Amino acid sequence: MSKKGLGTGLSSLLGEVSEENGEGLTTLPIERLQPGRFQPRQVFDDTALDELADSIANSGLLQPLVVREIAKDRYEIIAGERRWRAAQRARLDQVSAIIREYDDERALELSIVENVQREDLGPVEEARGYQRLLDQFGHTQATVAGLVGKSRPHVANLLRLLSLPTAVLEMVQAGSLSAGHARALIGYKGAEPLAREIISRGLNVRQVESIVKGISSRSIRGEKSADIRLLEEDLTQQLGLSVQITSRGTGGELKIRFESNHQLDAVIEKLR
Repeated sequence: MSKKGLGTGLSSLLGEVSEENGEGLTTLPIERLQPGRFQPRQVFDDTALDELADSIANSGLLQPLVVREIAKDRYEIIAGERRWRAAQRARLDQVSAIIREYDDERALELSIVENVQREDLGPVEEARGYQRLLDQFGHTQATVAGLVGKSRPHVANLLRLLSLPTAVLEMVQAGSLSAGHARALIGYKGAEPLAREIISRGLNVRQVESIVKGISSRSIRGEKSADIRLLEEDLTQQLGLSVQITSRGTGGELKIRFESNHQLDAVIEKLR
């Protein structure tokens, strides 16, 4: 099968079975299958897996897995790892599968296509899958876009996310920070502390864009600049006490509020 038209969807891949009168469709013992090395998806929601397992237990596995043989009687999953995991929870002994001969490049392409078109991937996982195609197999952003049926700007914008600090990417993967917020942080030196502030203060994307551009918005920050507020919160976390910074010309004041002599002693000890 040529690569042309791959982006039309996983249905085109599975359609090959009917075209070949069922050739390649078989039943395999579940223990002979293993996750694909090129699976871009790293997070599998337990609740969703349990729901799928219940469905499989009641109705069976309605869509076969796509696999390739990697050793005698051993198979690597190209498409359908989520269904395979759910089938194990449903205590199935065997699953229906389509056996195909794919090289590593093709295996990665199909794994990405399946997850993207099922909307199973988070933005960071999707971006890392695209980057892998670029790095390992010499694809361009345009060819990647064609493979997955997305626009080139969509692919380019996702790839830019990978320039963010690891901690920020983890927040996106966890769902505590949206991809829109993350895009606004690209190229900003204080991305990680600002990301934490976005979560704690519930800032919207427009507010974040204003901060990143150096615009002091009174509706967001009162009279203080974004950098001063970030510094106050950072010091408050470090000291465990309320810290206020007031700018006056080229100078200003730093105030640390304490409630007891014990807190004062602790601050003095840290300063020493």
